[in-house]
Order: sequence, then structure tokens, then C-alpha cells
Amino acid sequence: MFSNGKSNEQRLSGEESMMIKHKVSIIGAGMVGSATMMAILNSSLVAEIVLIDQNEEKAEGEALDAFHTTSFSYVPNVLIRKGTYEDCKDSQIIVMTAGPSVKPGQKLDRRILIETNANITRSVMKEIIRFTKEAIIIFVSNPVDILTFIAQNEFDYPKHKIIGTGTLLDTARMRRIIGEYFLVDTKNVHGYVLGEHGESAFITWSLCNLGGIPIDRCAQKFNKEVIDKEKILKDVKDAGMKILLAKGYTNYGVAESVARIVKAISLNELSILPVSTTLIGEYGIKDVAISVPCIIGQDGIKEILDIPLSDIERSQFIASGTSVKEAMKQSGTI
Repeated sequence: MFSNGKSNEQRLSGEESMMIKHKVSIIGAGMVGSATMMAILNSSLVAEIVLIDQNEEKAEGEALDAFHTTSFSYVPNVLIRKGTYEDCKDSQIIVMTAGPSVKPGQKLDRRILIETNANITRSVMKEIIRFTKEAIIIFVSNPVDILTFIAQNEFDYPKHKIIGTGTLLDTARMRRIIGEYFLVDTKNVHGYVLGEHGESAFITWSLCNLGGIPIDRCAQKFNKEVIDKEKILKDVKDAGMKILLAKGYTNYGVAESVARIVKAISLNELSILPVSTTLIGEYGIKDVAISVPCIIGQDGIKEILDIPLSDIERSQFIASGTSVKEAMKQSGTI
């Protein structure tokens, strides 16, 4: 469990709020990095966005294209520019999107990226720690759970300041699917997808509800057939690959996931979000990073929540952790 030891009374104290740096550095200027840049820009929460990429010309072009949009009255006047790793030193948040993604024609499994993106992660972290150990780092690149584990455990960096986007997007997809089925605002659908951002993810059906009505009672309440839970879980897991096959990549959903975490950090919301972090015994799991509900604030992960799960869900959680750990062993990551 992570804790910064601060009470709610201190959350917006004058001295601390003055120290908050409204600067975000994004590493990687590809489809995900550029979409993330726009999502963060439109959040109106930051003063400066820096785009860092080995291809400096690409980073400059993406940054300049976005910077020109700030002339419109409905876009915040944010400084957007290309930069270098040195820009990390005074960044409040760093977003890691660098590395290849699964492409059409490849095996549709994020784990095929382990070796390549693990090496990229190690290279990027070595650069980051040259300039800062204060910024909060959000990991987006896949397989996000394994890369988050590497960053949290192979480098002398505060673990609570490293966050993997994990199943935040999976949870959003699940809520969208259920909301569409019952014809209610998806923001009134509550529940989580937890575990791996991948094949072993599971839905916490015992906690799912619509505005407080348990999901198993909703069919009768809304005059609907009993929902097909297996199909919903399959649709959630397949969503990313379905988008990938249709357009060649995915970027908008995960970009908004990053923007949601940035908001929780920037405003010190103390929001509860399902994100990836290394467990040290919670839920009977340790030495692996997977998604759990965490309290997110200006210092990163304030606390890992131990939510009540059914026996089946707890078994699914352990199986998911075991699956990710096995993938790390097979790839030589650990």
C-alpha cells in the first residue's frame, strides 16, 4: 500500500499548490503520443506540453500543428513544443508512449512486444532519472503491466510515482457496453475491469451496478433480457484488436485514459481509478504489476484499495497475476 501520509486537510494547502508544475512531457510522437497531446491540451489543466521523440522532425511537426490550434477561443493558450529528456527535470507529469504497437498481420497479442518495449523502457528510464525523480510517470506502451513492473522495480524511482494505464480503458469500454445495453448514461455504470490489460482481465460483476442497482437486478428493472456476461467480457477484451484491424492502430481511447489520470493528478482529486502497479501481497498477489483500484492524487498513487471480491473474482485475480508473471519469466524479463 502506498501512502504519502497527508491528510485531506492538506490536499490543497497554499504552499503545496504553488509548487505544482503544470508541465507535461510526452515521450513518443506517434499515433498514441500525438492523440495524448491533444487530449491533455483539451483538458485545460496544463500550461506546457513538450513532445520528445528520436525523430525530432516528427515531434516538431506534431507539436507545431497542435500549437496552432491554441489561437482558437475554445482552446487553452498552452505552450506546445518539441523537447529533449532534459525537459523532464521540471515536468509535473511524464507520459511514456514510445515503442511499437501491435500491427495488423501480426499475432494479436500485446505480449509479442515484451522484448522490444522492455528494452525501450529501460533506455527511457535511464534518461528520465538523469533529470528527475519527482515527476509522476504514466506508462501507456504495451504490454503496459510488464513495462510498469520494470520501471517500478529496476530503477531507484519512487514506486508510487509510476502509474500504468492498465485496465482504465478496459473499464471505460465495459461501462460503455453496459450503458448502451440498458440505455443509460455510461457514467452511471459502476464497476471495474481488473487484472492484466490483456487476455486474463476480468470484470468485477459482484460490484457492478447502475446508479446503485446491482447489475443482476437491472434486467428486471429495465425490462431487458439477462445480460450475457461472458459476451460482454469478450467484447471488452476484443475491442482494442477490433479497432486495430479496422484502422491500423488505437489511440483515442487510451489518450483519454491518460488525460483522466492527468486530471486526477493535476487537481489532486484523490479519484479511485483502476491502474497498473506492482502488488506486494494485496489480494494474495506479489511481484507483479496488474490493475487494481487506486486512489490517485498529486503525488501519484496514494493508496491501493482492497475492495471486496467474490471467491470466483479473487481466483480470477490471482490467475491473472500468475499469467503476467509467467509471461515475464518466459520472456526473460525477470
